[in-house]
Amino acid sequence: MAEQENIQAVRNSLDAFVAQDWERYRATLTPDSVYEEKGTQRRVQGADQVVQMGQGWLKAFPDAKATVNNTVASGDTVVVELTWEGSQTGALQMPTGELAPSGRRVVVPAVEVCTVRDGKVKENRHYFDVMGMMHQLGALPGV
Repeated sequence: MAEQENIQAVRNSLDAFVAQDWERYRATLTPDSVYEEKGTQRRVQGADQVVQMGQGWLKAFPDAKATVNNTVASGDTVVVELTWEGSQTGALQMPTGELAPSGRRVVVPAVEVCTVRDGKVKENRHYFDVMGMMHQLGALPGV
């Protein structure tokens, strides 16, 4: 698949995620898809588990939006530089426990490194500013 088609596959996945169209989002993933959050050390495998993790994020930030700042592709790898924005009006599940709704708005820079197979996202390694997000949410001492 051409690199531009791989970029489009990743963008389609991101668009379905933000739209909370879970059926369409699942359809953008391979059945054995892997999602990793490098900052939180969470890793899930399987399209249903990836969708479930996404649902958790959007329960916490139901108005989340992603602004794509840049995309680069090489072969089956697509790198997306983006900015996440949203208000935490729901509980956020973190590896260390649940963070109660703060009502605060966050703006978080991120990078997703995706591998595309047969027009679907096979792997997503998500790097985002967890510390900055926690500061913005008021979840760290002294903030």
